[in-house]
Amino acid sequence: MTLQHPAERVGQNRTGRFEKLAELASNFTSSAFFSVLCMALVGAFAAVHAAHLPIEWQHLVGDSMGAVSLLLLALLKNSERRAEHAIQRKLDAIAAALLEQQQGRRGDAEEELESAIGMEERY
Repeated sequence: MTLQHPAERVGQNRTGRFEKLAELASNFTSSAFFSVLCMALVGAFAAVHAAHLPIEWQHLVGDSMGAVSLLLLALLKNSERRAEHAIQRKLDAIAAALLEQQQGRRGDAEEELESAIGMEERY
């Protein structure tokens, strides 16, 4: 097990199983179907409390909402870290390319800039 974020693994331009799962989950959670599902869960929460159903039902609905919230938090953090890493790498590549251009020399910055384009889709 590694504590390093997947986007920070240097030299790996392939997408792993976790990254694919996180991307699919992110796409699902940003869909209209998921919004309707969440609204139904909130509606069930309100209905269970309004109907004064047994405490077990209230716990079931409340725990379901807590689990969905925790999963959404994990997905949000994963998406945030990947986007942050992609933006920082692009900014570094742009700055290096500008510096090389200003100094009138050619180096690896142009290649780094080309590889940074679209990197958020690879992670």
